[in-house]
Amino acid sequence: MRQKLWETHAHWWQKGFTDGADAEYEEQILPLAADLLTGFDRILDIGCGEGHVTRHLTTQNSHVLGIDAAWAQIRVAAARSNSNGYVRGSAEGLPFRDSVFDAAIACLVFEHIVELEAAISEVARVLRPTGRFVLMLNHPLLQTPGSGWVDDHIANPPSQYWRIGDYLVEQETIEEVEPGVHIPFVHRPISAYANALFAQGMTLERMLEPAPPQGFLDRHDSYAAAAFIPRLLVLVCNKG
Repeated sequence: MRQKLWETHAHWWQKGFTDGADAEYEEQILPLAADLLTGFDRILDIGCGEGHVTRHLTTQNSHVLGIDAAWAQIRVAAARSNSNGYVRGSAEGLPFRDSVFDAAIACLVFEHIVELEAAISEVARVLRPTGRFVLMLNHPLLQTPGSGWVDDHIANPPSQYWRIGDYLVEQETIEEVEPGVHIPFVHRPISAYANALFAQGMTLERMLEPAPPQGFLDRHDSYAAAAFIPRLLVLVCNKG
């Protein structure tokens, strides 16, 4: 079911989030990925989709390999980059030998993976000693089921605030992200990600919660209220 949804709705991602279509990618995610992985040669892009991050990192003269579970993404990735540097496979069972990558990145991927511990274990396995893992997530505070904007008309003056749902409850949902497009999500608190990383001998070097980029805030007047609410969480980890 989950895999079928990704195959069916791959076009939603390809049209809406790549090659200049999304300000958060262009102004924040891609520059952060390039900065955090500068100096690493052999990089694995886990859940690469149609290869947006893979292509961007390749411009730094790195050797980047993309892997995704959806054939619909891999075919487009290969066509858009004229490259064979893409493999179909899952994060929970990476088809590579031990200790073959200097670094790995997963961008907005692990919040869709049910078997978190298995996926983290695989990342640790394929990284070389002292290798880096950059884990980028939709911020769990935003992805908590039941969260959303609340307009408080009783307050004087009226105000708007972000309501957080049951943050500590891990739960899997299928969300309609636009009419007719259903995507599976798994909400977890930040501690679940951190503890899964620590259990595999990963150390946390940095945690980033950047403010939304200006291009996102400019999309709509109402988005100004979100200027100080992070939409992205970045965990920068090292093996060993």
